[in-house]
Parts: sequence; structure tokens; C-alpha cells
Amino acid sequence: MATAENEYTLDTVRETLVRQEDTIVFGLIERSKFPFNSQTYDQNYLQIPGFCGSLVEFVFTNTEIVQAGRYKNPEENPFFPENLSLSLVPSYPFTKFLHPGAASININKSLWKMYFHDLLPLFVASGDDGNYAQTAASDLSLLQAISKRVHYGKFVAEVKFRESPQDYEPLIRSKDKEGLMKLLTFKSVEEMVKKRVEKKATLFGQDISLNSSDDSKGKQKFDPSVASKLYEKWVIPLTKEVQVEYLLRRLD
Repeated sequence: MATAENEYTLDTVRETLVRQEDTIVFGLIERSKFPFNSQTYDQNYLQIPGFCGSLVEFVFTNTEIVQAGRYKNPEENPFFPENLSLSLVPSYPFTKFLHPGAASININKSLWKMYFHDLLPLFVASGDDGNYAQTAASDLSLLQAISKRVHYGKFVAEVKFRESPQDYEPLIRSKDKEGLMKLLTFKSVEEMVKKRVEKKATLFGQDISLNSSDDSKGKQKFDPSVASKLYEKWVIPLTKEVQVEYLLRRLD
């Protein structure tokens, strides 16, 4: 069995982040198939005895209860941890790589607000097609993918700390958030990531015709600039926020 030290390295973490881009881009494309469908988020639409909330909240909370064992994996973070019950599935012995004092960081409440208030209006059409359950399912998949990507910052921070503890420890001890953020920021890498996700969105969201000799001019199912904007405005900054919060607890 791989040890924690060789399971997570800067190279393997980067490879994982690149693969997660695919999941997020496909999630954006899938959600864009449906209009906004405001009933999905209407607190008064769902009439289920014993439940107070919107359809999307119902889907999230019940899916997480069913998938409770999923959150034994330190790479996963629930949106409604207060509702999780004990998993009926035997727990897998996941690698204990993260520092115990910082592993529990969870900013899903902020991601929830960002997703429904800021991101959705950017790329879904207004209107209602009645597919509320499918809409909620698409929201679930996409938001889980964004959450995993952002919280993977904990693994990035741990790997970087182990590689250069002498660079981080003075900043951690002095609670220098600004210094940590500066140490973690590489503008050239961020620009490359934004360009890559936009290119993926362009390719993945393209209508392919077997009769066309030039698919590059095909119709787009989705505005690829949204993927780049998602990373620029939220994914990259929030990932670094998670890294900083993790490092501030790293010596606890």
C-alpha cells in the first residue's frame, strides 16, 4: 500500500487538479442544458412533511445522508455535515495525510452562496422547463466538483509545507496571512490554468458534425469564457483561501 508521503506529491496533486478541471467543465455544460428553473430553489415550492427547504436543499441533504461514507474520504467535504448519520458501509482506511488540526476546514457555506447567487446567473438562461429534479441533480454534481477542487487546497498546502517548512513556519507563527498568500501565489500558473479550462470548455462544448471538415467553427453548447471566469473569480482565490487557513493551523 502506498504511504502518505509518496501518495501525495506536488506532481500527483497537480495531475489531480488538472483532471478535476474536466469534471467541472462537463458539469457546467450539463447544467447549462436547463434554464434557471427558479422553482428548484423556491422555499415554498416543495411540500414534504417534516422537511423545510427548497428542492435543491432536499436533494443535497438526502444525497449526503445516503453517501455518508463518502465523507470519510478526506478529499470530500459535505455541505450539510450536521445531517450526516453513521454510514452503514464499512469505512475504507483512507490515508491520513492532512494535519489533524487543519483537516476539518470546510468553506462549503461560502461556495453554496457563490454558486446560487453569483455563478448560475452567469451561464444559465432565464426561464422554466419543469425539469426541477434534473436541475437539482446537475447542481449537485457541479457544486460537489467545485467543492472538491477548492478544498483540495488543503492537500496542496500540506505538500508545499512538507517540501519547504522553513519558508512557511515563520509566517505561520506570526499569523501573517498576507505573507502566506504571497508565497502561495503564482500569477503565471493561474493564467495558464484559466486559459486551459477555457480551451477545454471550447472543445468539450462543441457540437461535432461528421459531415463537417472543420469542427472548430461548430456551434457551442456553452460559453467557454464562463469556465475561465469561474476559476478567476472564485475557484483560484477560494483555493488559496483554504490553503492559507490550513497553514495557519498547521502547527497546532
